[in-house]
Amino acid sequence: MSADPNHSPNGYALGIDVGGTFTDVVLAGPAGQESVAKTLSTHGDPTEGIVKGVQAALATAGVEPTAVNRVVHATTLATNAILEQKGVRVAHIGTRGFRNLLPLGRYARVEEDRFDTFFDPPLSPIPAADCFDVHERLDSAGEVIIALDESSVRTVAEQIRDRGIRSVSIALLHSYVNPAHELRTAEIVRDVLPAGATVVTSAEVWPELREYERTTTTLMSAYVGPVMVSYLRKLEQRLRDAGIDARVQVMESGGGVMSADLAGRRAVATIESGPAAGVLAARAAGLSAGKPDVISFDMGGTTAKASVVRNGAPAITTEFHVGGKGSFGGRRAGTGVPIKTPAIDLAEVGAGGGSIAWVDQGRSLRVGPHSAGSEPGPACYARGGLDPTVTDANLVLGYLDPIGFAGGTMGLEPENSDRAIRERVAEPLGVGLEAAANAIHEIANATMAAAVRVVTVQRGLDPRNFSVVAFGGAGPMHAARVAEEFDIGTVIIPPSCGVGSAVGLLGTDLSTDRVLTRLCHENEIDGRSVDDTFVQLSEAAATDLGVELAAPTTRVERSVDVRLAGQAHELTIRISDGGSGRHWDDTSLPELRARFATKYKEAYGIDGSGPIELVSYRVRVTHVVPKVPLGRRATSDARGQGPSRKRRVWFREFGEYRETPVYEREGIGAEPVPGPLVIADGESTIVVPPAWNALVDGEFNVILSRASEEK
Repeated sequence: MSADPNHSPNGYALGIDVGGTFTDVVLAGPAGQESVAKTLSTHGDPTEGIVKGVQAALATAGVEPTAVNRVVHATTLATNAILEQKGVRVAHIGTRGFRNLLPLGRYARVEEDRFDTFFDPPLSPIPAADCFDVHERLDSAGEVIIALDESSVRTVAEQIRDRGIRSVSIALLHSYVNPAHELRTAEIVRDVLPAGATVVTSAEVWPELREYERTTTTLMSAYVGPVMVSYLRKLEQRLRDAGIDARVQVMESGGGVMSADLAGRRAVATIESGPAAGVLAARAAGLSAGKPDVISFDMGGTTAKASVVRNGAPAITTEFHVGGKGSFGGRRAGTGVPIKTPAIDLAEVGAGGGSIAWVDQGRSLRVGPHSAGSEPGPACYARGGLDPTVTDANLVLGYLDPIGFAGGTMGLEPENSDRAIRERVAEPLGVGLEAAANAIHEIANATMAAAVRVVTVQRGLDPRNFSVVAFGGAGPMHAARVAEEFDIGTVIIPPSCGVGSAVGLLGTDLSTDRVLTRLCHENEIDGRSVDDTFVQLSEAAATDLGVELAAPTTRVERSVDVRLAGQAHELTIRISDGGSGRHWDDTSLPELRARFATKYKEAYGIDGSGPIELVSYRVRVTHVVPKVPLGRRATSDARGQGPSRKRRVWFREFGEYRETPVYEREGIGAEPVPGPLVIADGESTIVVPPAWNALVDGEFNVILSRASEEK
């Protein structure tokens, strides 16, 4: 698979986002966005839903498949493989004496587990029997204490081969300083295992200190890498069969995209693929509305995600946890599997349109985290689902149009929603149908508000200083109520909000990250050595992308992890942007100290001045690719002409159904329209509660504002 990104700007581009319930496709061309398609995800074979959506988008726009020369894809494949334990069988090789590193693991009791006297620690990522060690040892400076015993490596490799395992991860002690033992071990293992076996080393994946995190990152790359490679090959073949020869590019967790080849080799970099695309879309929407500080709120069919964009830049973390629990998003140490790779910092909760409402043994109403997904889906889908969901509640409350759901591609059955909520929620609780539906809606809002709280209040940020950008199939229905929880006065709903993540994909460039640990006290810093390290990393990253560092379309971002001397954890500080050349001079250290002190104060609220240590060096190399203009969807002559119809809608302020105006997005003008009202928007629905106003700005964003915020 070629990584050549040099596409003609006169062609068409496809953004494809596969979610837990829907697969979203956006087609854009030389004149801007052409069409969108929303199809049910096909979990048995995601490529089926993708091809169906692509063909629908092309047919709607009247575009031939051969005109498409860029395909950008966001997928939850890597995440699902880890959460559902559907990766390949992996053997792990470590340094002798550390064979039980993974079985011992690291976990923390959080939330309700703190009080569970029958608490069982989570299982090891792989069985202890599939963990091996080899005879070797390096010290923390990379000096050899015990030379690599190649016979022990060959013996281990033969045992792995005889067990039928064809994927191996290798992470030896202190290999981030000196990878020689690790690379030689990989050579021997590859020689013993059958052709086509996967062998992954930490030196190649993420050579950074902290053994456990480096080991789990390498292990997960070996675990999901073969699955990703197989999937992407199949997807490219299915697209070729449909007449599309463009190579697939895959969204990575940090906000860029990579070639399918690179995504196969570094599958862990795609774990937060889909959510990252949505945050980029929220960033663009905020900037278009003149709001550089926004909270990205993405609610789909299965989950809801929240993230923060400050000064037009999303927050980035260099470590997150997959499959964890608790109230700190992906940062909760000791829960889930730690992954050391840059990712957009976000919190995700099991609250989406398909989240199932149920009554527990204590006769309390619960919503999620289990989802009806797309198979069978909510009861109103009439696909065999019997459980009431958030979508069913929204249909009962009148927020959803049973005819125009999912861009008019499918109808809903209100009778099924009524029956499911009445039998499984209202009657067990002894309340009316509308009260039960509203309770489901409110609990979902509270759950999603918790995700917003994670990325704002628990990060030391005041959410009142932000606007909410809402998207996803269900996000605009709930956004105003979630904003009310934090006294936020503005909600921005961008065009094509129902397929927001797919839109965000088309504004991305090819990029990749590299890291290398080199511990150094500030008194020992050598400027030439710093520059040489950055050059080494930049060249390796450019090779990954298949681009030239000196090319005018190549950008290099340099950062370094810094900590106070004697402390154990560090903060990432940006050093410089630009191409080749030397960047460290006499002013660099004082500037670095000042930036670190400022960020330390922001993070911890106390003084961060004092002697510092440099820990790890990081680069991100980006190749800017030609992109089609997204623009806004064409508006009709009906803009600003008022509501197209009315329907009965239930709001908690009234405690009853009332006839409520329903507008098409084109029917809202530049003057504020007071709520309550409902705005139909193709692939999504916008609910404007009482005490909120709605207008459309010059970029075709729907802006909701609290009436009390109006001047």
